[in-house]
Amino acid sequence: MGSAAPWRTFRWHRGQRHHSGTYWSATTQSHVLYESRLELARLLFADFDSSVHDITAQPFLLKAVVDGKVRKHIPDYFLITERGPVVVDVKPRRRLASPEVASTLAWTRQAMTERQWHYEVWSEPSAIELENIRFLAGFRRERMFAPELLDELCGVDLDGVALGRAASCLPQRPEPCVRAAIHHLLWRRELAVDLTDPLRPSSVLRRTV
Repeated sequence: MGSAAPWRTFRWHRGQRHHSGTYWSATTQSHVLYESRLELARLLFADFDSSVHDITAQPFLLKAVVDGKVRKHIPDYFLITERGPVVVDVKPRRRLASPEVASTLAWTRQAMTERQWHYEVWSEPSAIELENIRFLAGFRRERMFAPELLDELCGVDLDGVALGRAASCLPQRPEPCVRAAIHHLLWRRELAVDLTDPLRPSSVLRRTV
């Protein structure tokens, strides 16, 4: 599925209400489409999730006969995860109460359940968690970091160390470089912090591997 082209692509036009674009995913090592900022947020969360191994946007056209009528729907994302395929529709909470939207999501969920795929309707996340992940995404490109620096950091016990102090753990290295590499390890989930609170110098690091 990851090699499949999106079923549809976006178009720009004057006065459009959605913000479409492409996001370079560390998971796929390629660009993935999004058609709104909420879809971009879902992409960020998927890219940050170490259990997600592939991401495809606008993956397929789904057809079903509902109440005697042929219905069509293109889900927003298809994720290959450790727990199996996950089909994702991204919808603002304010639209979930719409009868038309609710009907489409209901028959889509039924179709995915019959296929034994997981189905997820995703709405606005925690604003703080989103901002933290968006910040860490700036450090997602592994090629920007010297492998030997990452190896050195992996050999340092940073468990329980405050984020602000951790940058001085390798005195032979420039602190800005060490700090950026720590953020990369946070992105890779080799280090962790509480992302439900804003990232700050006092944020405490935890080893995950």
